[in-house]
Amino acid sequence: MGNKSNIGIIALIIFAVAAYFGFDKTNKPEQNQSQSGYVQTDTSKQDSRDQSSNQQGLERIQQAYEKQQRDVPVQAEGIVKAVLKDDNEGSRHQKFILKLESGLTVLVAHNIDLAPKIENLHKGDQVQFKGDYEYSNQGGVIHWTHRDPRGHHADGWLKHDGKTYQ
Repeated sequence: MGNKSNIGIIALIIFAVAAYFGFDKTNKPEQNQSQSGYVQTDTSKQDSRDQSSNQQGLERIQQAYEKQQRDVPVQAEGIVKAVLKDDNEGSRHQKFILKLESGLTVLVAHNIDLAPKIENLHKGDQVQFKGDYEYSNQGGVIHWTHRDPRGHHADGWLKHDGKTYQ
């Protein structure tokens, strides 16, 4: 009778370990570490809340442009109009121009010393973003599209082809 209870305990332990590892791997996005941040694979579908956030973000950008404002937190999306050469002076930045639904164009300056660069970015690609808007007479600049290493500023991000860069 002692052997049967030992086998039962061992089976219970094996089941618990298997359940733990099976549960641990579900509902978690795939993450690929990089030396300056991470890339997260986004498996969720865009829902009505995302579309509402996008519309609100586009309205905030338009208002900030008209009022020539800066340091305006925004979240929206656009289509890549041009991919520019990386700025490697000082803090390195990946640069590209997005055309927004409103027709306004914005320069995205994504700090690649603090966050991974979007590889394989091409004209016509869709990019979602969360960051700060700064007015310029050409349309504006979106920056702070990364985590704040000091924790004093709201984290931003870029999303492209189902991956989040921050």
